Amino acid sequence: MTRRNREADKLVTAFWILLCQAMDGQQKSRREATRIMWYISTRGMAPRVDFEGALFSGYAPDGGLFMPEELPQLGIETLRHWSTLSYPSLVKELCTLFIGPELIPRHVLNVLIDQAFCRFRHKEVVHLSRLRNGLNVLELWHGATYAFKDLSLCCTAQFLQYFLEKEKKHVTVVVGTSGDTGSAAIESVQGTKNMDIIVLLPQGHCTKIQELQMTTVVRENVHVFGVEGNSDELDEPIKAVFADVAFVKKHNLMSLNSINWSRVLVQMAHHFFAYFQCAPSLDTYPLPPVEVVVPTGAAGNLAAGCIARKMGLPIRLVVAVNRNDIIHRTVQWGDFSLSKAIEPTLASAMDIQVPYNMERIFWLLSGSDSQGTRALMEQFERTQSTSLPKELHSKLSGAVTSESVSDEAITQTMGRCWEENQYLLCPHSAVAVSYHYQQTNKQQPSLPRCCLAPASAAKFPEAVLAAGLAPETPADILALEFKETRCTPMRKGDDWTLMLRNTIEGLSWQQRPQS
Repeated sequence: MTRRNREADKLVTAFWILLCQAMDGQQKSRREATRIMWYISTRGMAPRVDFEGALFSGYAPDGGLFMPEELPQLGIETLRHWSTLSYPSLVKELCTLFIGPELIPRHVLNVLIDQAFCRFRHKEVVHLSRLRNGLNVLELWHGATYAFKDLSLCCTAQFLQYFLEKEKKHVTVVVGTSGDTGSAAIESVQGTKNMDIIVLLPQGHCTKIQELQMTTVVRENVHVFGVEGNSDELDEPIKAVFADVAFVKKHNLMSLNSINWSRVLVQMAHHFFAYFQCAPSLDTYPLPPVEVVVPTGAAGNLAAGCIARKMGLPIRLVVAVNRNDIIHRTVQWGDFSLSKAIEPTLASAMDIQVPYNMERIFWLLSGSDSQGTRALMEQFERTQSTSLPKELHSKLSGAVTSESVSDEAITQTMGRCWEENQYLLCPHSAVAVSYHYQQTNKQQPSLPRCCLAPASAAKFPEAVLAAGLAPETPADILALEFKETRCTPMRKGDDWTLMLRNTIEGLSWQQRPQS
């Protein structure tokens, strides 16, 4: 073979190698464009599901919580592009990543999210108030019920409706609430033909306004129970019902509590929007960090922040809790154990002993260690007390700072914010802002900081009065006093699980085709 022929053969070979690489690249691009986002249980014993499966499941069959099998990593250019987007557009981008166009095409997803936010009172949906002394308050409460849960639940309801209508199905949603989840869930699904909703509220442990927002919705598909117990106690009959897998399947049951992945997904947008609003510049490398202060009870917003951080968002998380401080004790000392009892506080929606979403955080920070997470959570469920392994505690305390805030600090914070800004904080927002004031009092340089504000002060006039301030109550909240109410009592001594099962069976009977 001549030298020229050998060179020609090399050129032909090189051409075919390049052609094959190009074809492989095209196939890879097509696969990536249609790649399904899968979800797996934090306890590792359940089959993986797509977004629709995670949406309708709530808890995984093995008792764990669904998390994405892989987290997308966001580069600087993506973050810079996202920094120009509105809050609804950020939700659309995140949902596209975690739902996938094969389940909900992008043009349909855009319509669903626009519909979800169409009744919000503020044109931005979420608004940042820049106040004195570097205080940034991200108002997450411009929805129908004046609480942050409107944001995720309105979107979740739209996703549910889309799949239910497509598949001609009906579901019964069961929700336990400590105050705001119930009203936001009711608002998002009331009047829909393919969803019934059952809400258990802790009678006397919510504010009057929170109760009225639930009991005044007299719609055929809304069923409210007033439980003589606290929010953890009312979770017991719900857990008992969902533990009966055959019953759940037979009656198409699902939960919209903060365990539902869809809610965590939408709440990730809070952290991205907070970062983009408060970062001094995105022209530097690396991007500058921003501290996000998260007031929480069940740790859903905290889990959302941990996931956003893992995706590449340069935030530093601070979790702020009231005197029900299991999350604070876990971060500080690795002590994940229940107190003897829930302590009633002014920040009543955070009066929670069992922060379910910490399981997601444990799994995430342990490097997706399902076996370790399962062992940890099963021990906690057996004994109500466990200590984090040393390595996991080290990762948690490195990822999150924590603070526990007293009622006295809450009222002092509300008073100071009003005095300096003529701005009313709700007691839950004050839990976050209390941390900010602690840091500014030290008069040391600090990062830009954003405090998440989960509810409007209008929902908590009792706390406003306790702070020595005058409540400002919107007309639609005042009107609740004069509306008809409907609420079925669950009294001490009643079999709450049986009452719940009977209600569910009755609703299923009504859904049977009429002969």
